[in-house]
Amino acid sequence: MNEALARCDDAPSLETGFAALARFRLRAPTRVLDAEGCLARLPPGPAATLGARVDGFFARPIDGPALLVGALPFDPHRDDALFQPARLGAAVTATAPLPVLAGDAVPEPDAQAYADAVAHCVARLQAAGDDARALRKLVLARSLRVDAAAAIDPFALAVRLGVDPSVSTFVAPLPVASGDAPAWLVGATPELLVSRRGAAVASHPLAGSARRLRDAGADARAAEALQASRKDHDEHRLVVEAILDGLAPLCSRLQAPRTPSLHATATMWHLGTRIEGTLKDPAVSAATLAGLLHPTPAVCGTPRDAALAAIRALEPVDRGFYAGAVGWADAAGDGDWYVSIRCAHVQGPAMRLFAGAGIVAGSQPALEVDETAAKFRALLDALGIDDVRAV
Repeated sequence: MNEALARCDDAPSLETGFAALARFRLRAPTRVLDAEGCLARLPPGPAATLGARVDGFFARPIDGPALLVGALPFDPHRDDALFQPARLGAAVTATAPLPVLAGDAVPEPDAQAYADAVAHCVARLQAAGDDARALRKLVLARSLRVDAAAAIDPFALAVRLGVDPSVSTFVAPLPVASGDAPAWLVGATPELLVSRRGAAVASHPLAGSARRLRDAGADARAAEALQASRKDHDEHRLVVEAILDGLAPLCSRLQAPRTPSLHATATMWHLGTRIEGTLKDPAVSAATLAGLLHPTPAVCGTPRDAALAAIRALEPVDRGFYAGAVGWADAAGDGDWYVSIRCAHVQGPAMRLFAGAGIVAGSQPALEVDETAAKFRALLDALGIDDVRAV
């Protein structure tokens, strides 16, 4: 890559003061990472060039940690936000009080408008029939706007989210306009986009979901119904096939179970498939793999271009970094990238929560409304908000 290396205190696209504000946190099964300060930015760009830009960054002499951390946006054509931290810091363990809300959460759109959009999608999917070029799945998202009386502490929120041991929690700084308050992506994701250690690669996509229930018997029945659901298995299969198709040309060995297994978080049941492989060329980096796979049909749809166009047309709020990826890459080519779901954009006293549902020809609008409401629960519970009045 020929782009000049951007120092963080000269960072127009991450804006003045990013060096002082840059803090990154990841709590995941394979790595716990707390990074502070910013020595340099990765020149921003689209997902297709991520691997080349990361390789170019580490081809230069490196002072400080040989590590890049940050976030990829949902739209693969937009700029990412990765930086080299100045130091690897101590864990943030203290918690702040729950924020005092300044009014009710505001759905964007409301439940009826979202149901109408789902119905529109279902009609389009059903009309496509067996046309392989037509849209076969679309992930449709909505959001909740929450305003607090004072600035929300993103790291305290991440600590609360981390009570659930089945998820990976994260806080990543985001680009802001000059003079605006710092912005953060905060979340608790259950989904691994891709991981690389040497020649070993792994992905754990999730697609097909059901709300967890407080009653143990009802919760078990919900899990059984999900596992038996043809609609959810069809939705899940599209995701697994896309990831296998993406990895297959790069791997000498690639394996995945024939059927998905149940994956539970504190608030949701999911269908999940663990995919593992061995790279033909160990020089292929985790960043290259993330740029290749993102966004998967689990957060976008298939075919990708048709799904991206439909999302732009139907969703009233731009996703930004929701349904992107958050993670790290090092000079050896290793890294972990997690799908940024169950997350929120936090900026000062304002927070926007996101949730989406996979729409296929057999989807029912009322059930997709309920699925998004259930997916809001991880953050709503961390904030102490009753989700009944939020949707």
